[in-house]
Amino acid sequence: MAIFNHSDNAPTPNNNNTTIITEGSFIKGEMKLDCNLYIDGEFEGTIHSKKLITIGKSGKVHGEIHTNHLVVQGTVEGSVEAERLEIMAAGKVKGSILSSELVIEAKGHFEGDSKIKSKEMKNKAVNTVVDEKKKEA
Repeated sequence: MAIFNHSDNAPTPNNNNTTIITEGSFIKGEMKLDCNLYIDGEFEGTIHSKKLITIGKSGKVHGEIHTNHLVVQGTVEGSVEAERLEIMAAGKVKGSILSSELVIEAKGHFEGDSKIKSKEMKNKAVNTVVDEKKKEA
């Protein structure tokens, strides 16, 4: 069972619409989600979500994260693509980041490469998908 400390400034999950990986759990693979995700255990692989992903204080992720909003209180090793990434005071991110907004609180740790996601990149990605579909037709 996960324990949530409500004194932290980080968002806490809403149990009605959140997938929770509790402390002591280990999952390996690929996840595609339409709901929020809270990780207090360990995950290795790829995560795709358009919602909030929170890595709790005891949470560890090794792999790729693609999301709209990521809050890190634990550890992430790998690549992150997010519109908004928040590394909290105890949070650690090691790897590459592609984001529109990057927030690192005091005592938060980041080691790696960071690139700003621009509007041109978003339009280019959309145009690439459209061009690929035209080629298929």
